[in-house]
Amino acid sequence: MLAASVETALWETDRQKGQAVLKKAGIDTIPSTEFSDYDAAIRFVKAKMKRYVSKPTGDGTADKALSYVSSGPADMVFMLERWKKLNKLKTPFILQEFIPGVEAGVAGWFGPGGWNEGWEENFEFKKLMNDDLGPATGEQGTVMRYVRNSKLARKVLLPLTDALAEAGYVGDIDVNCIIDEKGQPWPLEFTTRLGWPAFNLQCALHQGDPAQWLMDLTLGRDSRGLLLDKVCVGVVLSIPDYPYSHATRKEVAGIPIYGATRPSLWRHIHPCEMQLAESPIEIEGKLVMLPQPATAGDYVLTMTAIADTVRDAALTVYRRLERLQVPNSPMYRTDVGKKLAKDLPKIQQHGYATGLQYSLTN
Repeated sequence: MLAASVETALWETDRQKGQAVLKKAGIDTIPSTEFSDYDAAIRFVKAKMKRYVSKPTGDGTADKALSYVSSGPADMVFMLERWKKLNKLKTPFILQEFIPGVEAGVAGWFGPGGWNEGWEENFEFKKLMNDDLGPATGEQGTVMRYVRNSKLARKVLLPLTDALAEAGYVGDIDVNCIIDEKGQPWPLEFTTRLGWPAFNLQCALHQGDPAQWLMDLTLGRDSRGLLLDKVCVGVVLSIPDYPYSHATRKEVAGIPIYGATRPSLWRHIHPCEMQLAESPIEIEGKLVMLPQPATAGDYVLTMTAIADTVRDAALTVYRRLERLQVPNSPMYRTDVGKKLAKDLPKIQQHGYATGLQYSLTN
């Protein structure tokens, strides 16, 4: 079955469990401490006087609002005090030491036959607004490629082979990391399932039928349909009141997505919360009601583009997004990929993401 087991799901949802799995595999982890009450956490930060990252842990009821990257002990204590007053504590949380560096992820497809050929290297853009401003979202956009050889995979994925085989894992597994200035990768968290919009980009980089590719994986075969050494950029298009999603279905459903049915564009659109709905459209100077692509929620679609460089893929994906018209304040980041112009040289000097180019002139 192509899904996380109870055991491997805990690697992601129970962060302390995930850290223990990494340690057992011989992978260095960031020092972290778990708390179940705010007073103890506040005393801890005041005693250590370090910069920390707060992350929820436990079961699926963990409140994502408890994720916070502090700028120092003062604002970390402020947030802990604030959450205490708001009675936010429903599951345990961890405080993890802040490690400066470049955030990068690596993933692979694992099944009864072991690892499929092709390591996925990815760079996520999680904040709602450009320059990593605004609230954190699941992910606003991603830069991804598949390669035969990956130093990051050798460091943090291959050591997990025995643990994955023992757990009977089948599917895509991702480890998100911080690569520090010395070139040391520090695992942050697992994704032991299909990720979004990651799977949209993976489908774009797959040649052939994705259903057959996934069936082959469950049967222990490698269909080898992954497009290697090409760069894919994916950008999420949403509508208000994303990312909070407090609006009713009536307010976010049925909004037409004009331009989506163009054949040259539709194959690059990955519907997320979409449906067919009757909307007015102009034909030969008259308005008629016809079924066409429309929203079914506020997380609408992911647009993708593939090129040889990050910059070229990003330019193409934004040209495609500009061809869509959504009459309800469509939102998307316009800078996905840009920070890699500075980040790639930092990690490439340590042997990571080799061959990945931001542009042909960088």
